Amino acid sequence: MSVHLTLPALRGSLLALLAAALFGVGTPLVQKLGLGLGPFTTAALLYLGAAVIGALLRQHVSKEARVLRSDVPRLLLVALFGAVLGPVALAWGLQRTSGTGASLMLTLEALFTAVLAWRLYGETMDRRVWAAMLLLLAGGVLLILDQGLASGGQWLGLLAVLAATASWGMDNTLSRALAERDPAQVVMAKAALGATATVALALLMGEPMPTWGAAAGLMAVGATGYGLSLRFYLLAQREFGAARTGSVFAFAPFIGAALAFALGDRSAGWGMALGGLLMLAGVALHLAESHDHEHEHEALEHEHAHRHDDGHHDHHHDVMPVGAHSHAHRHAPMRHSHAHLPDVHHGHDH
Repeated sequence: MSVHLTLPALRGSLLALLAAALFGVGTPLVQKLGLGLGPFTTAALLYLGAAVIGALLRQHVSKEARVLRSDVPRLLLVALFGAVLGPVALAWGLQRTSGTGASLMLTLEALFTAVLAWRLYGETMDRRVWAAMLLLLAGGVLLILDQGLASGGQWLGLLAVLAATASWGMDNTLSRALAERDPAQVVMAKAALGATATVALALLMGEPMPTWGAAAGLMAVGATGYGLSLRFYLLAQREFGAARTGSVFAFAPFIGAALAFALGDRSAGWGMALGGLLMLAGVALHLAESHDHEHEHEALEHEHAHRHDDGHHDHHHDVMPVGAHSHAHRHAPMRHSHAHLPDVHHGHDH
């Protein structure tokens, strides 16, 4: 495996795993802190916290590319799917099913992300990846059947969580085109739009006001599990594409399920355990994929954070900058062969 693949894959995996850990820990905490609150109020508080962390972490224009006016339509869609529909469906579902089952169901976000990345961006889906996606789907079906047999209404909660995963899958795929922008600025914009919409809906629906403790707790979870987590997720997408980031991020549900168990959730049955194992096998199978062939880079001019030791940025500076920096630059056409990932420089057809 060449350095072209090893370093981005390692950086991307670590960033996605960190995003997964922050989000995974947050899921059972949202269930506890959101008890008695409406789903719109819960979502609003989560994304208010995320907006604050996004504002605090913005980078100088010399380090990260700014969000452009042309990005606004995509940001509106990202906010709709990721900061309104997704968290509202999750908050509703968490109050109607077990924390363990809901956490594991979130693994299906990887399935929706991979399929949408394949359809919208042409990211590769070979036999190994399709097998991984089928394992994820089989595990999700087992979870729903297990909860449906265990108690009459919990499967409705799982279906709501399933809807959340579909929404976040669309969010992840749409966000791929924003991964080269300052991730903190993307977090701030998405979270502010989502929080504004859900606050308005919470007031319109007459949902109960949260206590100060619940509000502070949910905003803290939002800052880490939805703000910092999204920032790391976008940085991971920058390194190795939407589908693979989604697969590493699929470890988040297992982290959440472990915390739910530690908090006293003992709802797991044989069906849930087997479903979780199938999902884990699917994640591992997808991450074992390797992609290497001769490919062509067309002439390209764009702006994003980059380094001069990655094999794709050899343009000239009067004074060579150290480390990552951002500015508009041009890539000359070239053809070569190396192991690669579907990052911003490897979006070619297959």
